[in-house]
Amino acid sequence: MLKVDNDLAEQKGVTIEKAMDNLSTLIGSNYETSFIRFDRPYKVIVQAGPQYRALPSDLLKLYVKNDKDQMVPYSDFMHLEKVYGLSEITRHNMYNSAEVSGTPAPGYSSGDAIKAIQEVADKTLPRGFGIDWAGISKDEVSRGNEAIYIFLVCLGFVYLILSAQYESFILPLPIILSLPTGIFGAFLCLSLFGLENNIYAQVAMVMLIGLLGKNAVLIVEFAVQKKAEEGLSTKEAALQGASLRFRPILMTSFAFIAGLIPLALATGPGAVGNRTIGTAAAGGMLIGTIFGLMIIPGLYYIFANIAAKSKLTYYEEENPLTEKTEPYQHDGKFEDK
Repeated sequence: MLKVDNDLAEQKGVTIEKAMDNLSTLIGSNYETSFIRFDRPYKVIVQAGPQYRALPSDLLKLYVKNDKDQMVPYSDFMHLEKVYGLSEITRHNMYNSAEVSGTPAPGYSSGDAIKAIQEVADKTLPRGFGIDWAGISKDEVSRGNEAIYIFLVCLGFVYLILSAQYESFILPLPIILSLPTGIFGAFLCLSLFGLENNIYAQVAMVMLIGLLGKNAVLIVEFAVQKKAEEGLSTKEAALQGASLRFRPILMTSFAFIAGLIPLALATGPGAVGNRTIGTAAAGGMLIGTIFGLMIIPGLYYIFANIAAKSKLTYYEEENPLTEKTEPYQHDGKFEDK
């Protein structure tokens, strides 16, 4: 560490700013100008020779010019002190900090690790100390429970679209309430295969909302049409919808699950992400399809009866209105009016 005596420097006619600038040039370097020779550009760098800056003690052998154009050695107003400290000081948001890197233990997600660190920090750090995050962890902490809001927005869009399709706020509920079986199946398979709930699993769950909703729509839509067109009771319409749509639902669902098997058994680079999205989608589709075939007709029976008792409007007969035209004479010819 360089210790500068300001009083001695003033007595020698040396300003500290000039002394430090000169020392920076001698020990470091300073670009002055450029010139061209032999059709090539060259830079002029001012710097002390290597033999004059090899050791810390060489600093005191250097000179600086004072305000009277006299050369003053640095040793006249400066001395060295040997100190011990960090070779590198880490700062975060202008505060001295210590950087800690780690990975979650097997069987735990990054969210579990972040929560554990936060709990330990709250209990053990003294007053005046805090923690913050960087990199991917900072993004994950700042996002918070954003995935939950994404799922709610998806469900809201599905509900509104189905409400417009069925012209009822109650009939979409059997479809919406059948979706948790698929989400449960996705979490169950992730837990059984030791995979974590990450962004890949969340993408698979958003996809399940559409796929399982499609299966439920096949049953409910058929039952609604049977009840409206053929006048079947709610129970008969639900049973016919479940039986006649049983084969199409199984065919499309198992074909989709078969296509996900290579993802669920993936190896090599990116295997964890592929296995996560494949396992979550396949498991949710399998369990959601099996249980959905059993509970969707029952849910439709319940909510269809509620919808029948709470109609907001009653529709007229769906027969197109026609107008009878009267012929009138124009230029000696009869035309329709």
